Amino acid sequence: MTALGHLFSPLTIRGQTIRNRIFSTGHMTVMLENGQPTARMAAYHAARAEGGAGLIILEAARAHPSGDSGRAAIGAHDDACIAGYAMLARAVQPHGARLYGQLTHPGREMGLAADGTLPVAHAPSVVPNERFHVMPREMPVAMIREIVAGFGAAAGRMARAGLDGIEVVASHGYLLSQFLNPRINRRTDAYGGSDDNRLRFVREVLEAVRAGAGDGLVVGLRLSGEDRDHDGLEQVEMADIAVTLAGDGVLDYLNVAAGTSAGLAGSTHIVPPMACEVGYTAPLAAAIRARVDLPVFVAGRINQPQDAEGILATGQADMCGMTRALISDPDMPAKAQEGRFDDIRACVACNQACIGHMLNGYPISCIQRPETGRELEFGRMEPAERPRRVLVAGGGPAGMKAAVTAARRGHEVTLCEASGRLGGQVHLAQALPGRAEFGGVTTNLAREVERAGVAVRLKAPVTRAMVEAEAPEVVIAATGARPHAPAIEGVDEAHVLDAWQVLDGANTGARVVIADWRADWVGLGLAEMLARKGCHVRLAVNAPMAGQAIPQYVRDKWLGDLHRLGVEIAPYLRLFGADGESAWFQHVLSGEPVEMEATDTLVTALGHAPDTALARALDGWAGELHEIGDCLSPRTVEEAVLEGLRAGAAV
Repeated sequence: MTALGHLFSPLTIRGQTIRNRIFSTGHMTVMLENGQPTARMAAYHAARAEGGAGLIILEAARAHPSGDSGRAAIGAHDDACIAGYAMLARAVQPHGARLYGQLTHPGREMGLAADGTLPVAHAPSVVPNERFHVMPREMPVAMIREIVAGFGAAAGRMARAGLDGIEVVASHGYLLSQFLNPRINRRTDAYGGSDDNRLRFVREVLEAVRAGAGDGLVVGLRLSGEDRDHDGLEQVEMADIAVTLAGDGVLDYLNVAAGTSAGLAGSTHIVPPMACEVGYTAPLAAAIRARVDLPVFVAGRINQPQDAEGILATGQADMCGMTRALISDPDMPAKAQEGRFDDIRACVACNQACIGHMLNGYPISCIQRPETGRELEFGRMEPAERPRRVLVAGGGPAGMKAAVTAARRGHEVTLCEASGRLGGQVHLAQALPGRAEFGGVTTNLAREVERAGVAVRLKAPVTRAMVEAEAPEVVIAATGARPHAPAIEGVDEAHVLDAWQVLDGANTGARVVIADWRADWVGLGLAEMLARKGCHVRLAVNAPMAGQAIPQYVRDKWLGDLHRLGVEIAPYLRLFGADGESAWFQHVLSGEPVEMEATDTLVTALGHAPDTALARALDGWAGELHEIGDCLSPRTVEEAVLEGLRAGAAV
């Protein structure tokens, strides 16, 4: 059994007992249809409840039609939501988890309307935001009252659906937070000016929610302990606000996060990337918990049960939000409680398939666990009709996932890796500054390979002769890719290295130009690494911006770091050539040449070419062949692992 006594102690709020201190925060899943929950969404949350989460808070629902935008959200302002919420309750509660709904209004944080036009955004005052460049309309008093009533009516619908509680969102720069902020709320009526007036709207909303929910449901409030952005609410301000609201006697708990949607810097903290310190929001919660009598929840980069236990044991919070940890491994709570820490598939905070998918309007998943979000398809792995001998060529993420999946279906699986270790390109990725955590992808998959009973052979390249000698019935080729090396004019005169060579320790000169065709984490990471070594770095990107291909919250944090390090970034540049003193580019829009003088070393990040040698060698072989991952087409770890899952499930 586990020694995590605080994490697995129950918590009772308003007469309701939550079985442990692990909760899934409200997060958009993009698993709705016509604004209502679907069976896919129910299966997603049920998997986390079955895996042992104590509390699941559903995604933010719109309490009033004026808050609807192009980003899909549950319409809690319509009775049609009741059936969907009831379905979710039936899916989650029988597994022992509590289920809360969440209510919000974005205010000025509006993107596009459902039809792609710009909507009318309402806010306390005519103060624009910096992230979406929205100029809002000041909300008239009659509309304020209508929205307050909308929160109350929406709470009543959640109560009728059988939820256990309701969380009101006053965090991350959304409407309730906007009313609290004196730099955004510039009203001179009863809803602005003094501290009490700025609190009035939030208080009225909370009273309406309590009335709609009734005495039996828990009512909580989510706050950003600090906005961490220009004109955002500061920590001292938020602590005072929390103390005042806690003293009103309406709330049952406070849920503390960090950040704001209003700016690019603050929005990074909505889903903090691996560059942010583990558990860095806990002191924000602790500052509030020391001054209130309510339970205080906290969320933000709490990915391991041991970290959560430390936060609870030191009295910084009463519950820990571990959303991405549950996305990566829904069984994490059960494994932790049993002391099976090595079996936990730890989140690496890459943000690629979770928040990255959501921001692009696709159902969330996980690069390490593509079953997430696909529970209806892969939630239960059926045994194969008959065991077969399967040979997997390549021990990167694609090959490991394919081997594990095939073995779990009952096949006899051998995994051959040409090098001396598993992991493939993950080893290169984790060598970049601040990316060591990404190596967890290899650690996690290697542990699964071990547990599945896969026979692993290192330093064993697969050839046709080996295949014919081993006589497997199925070969899964996951042989990866190599750096793409196009012809570069003048390369013989220049010092040119590819990204792999730099990551393997090759020396560069003091003045480096990086030709970044990929516009992803490779160019950003190389630029940071070389700048921290003291090089003068220029990053020439064949895209409108560096990091264009990676999730916003990862990219923006990185770009800020590079600016502080003095890295020069030049967009819209196509590599043309190099000589002993300069790197030459062409502007992709104007067609004009661009010379980067005083270049000691040109580093290329120009993508990868698939390694198809094995597939070609097996042309005409009588067995069953699958190609997956980069040898099929060079992409990312996400596609590699997903294709490994599909190949393993197909054999």
